[in-house]
Amino acid sequence: MTAENLKQVVVEALDDIKAQDVTVLDVSEKTTVTDFMVIASGTSNRHVKAIADSVAEDAGKKGFKAMSQEGEAGSEWVLLDFGDLILHVMLPEARAYYDIERLWEGTVADEENQAMAEAMINRT
Repeated sequence: MTAENLKQVVVEALDDIKAQDVTVLDVSEKTTVTDFMVIASGTSNRHVKAIADSVAEDAGKKGFKAMSQEGEAGSEWVLLDFGDLILHVMLPEARAYYDIERLWEGTVADEENQAMAEAMINRT
């Protein structure tokens, strides 16, 4: 199983639980820590936690286990570390404040990754 497979599983799981504003960043050229960062928003603290739990469960069923999870129930931000992919699930206010996308400035969500994420989220 590859990082690409993991990315697909995570984006599909995010779509299934109605995560919002999903961004996929390929950071493999910028860091050795991970290949992909996926950032998504939830509508409430409960939704943020439910998104993280659902993604962890769906990924687990497909053979991808999160190595760690940061953030508790009621958090504005939950992080799942799968090794090859790090998922950030945040409330929109926290996402705007921390602006992770800006931290990786120069690492643009490549067109293929972003198109895939948008296609999954915009399915009707």
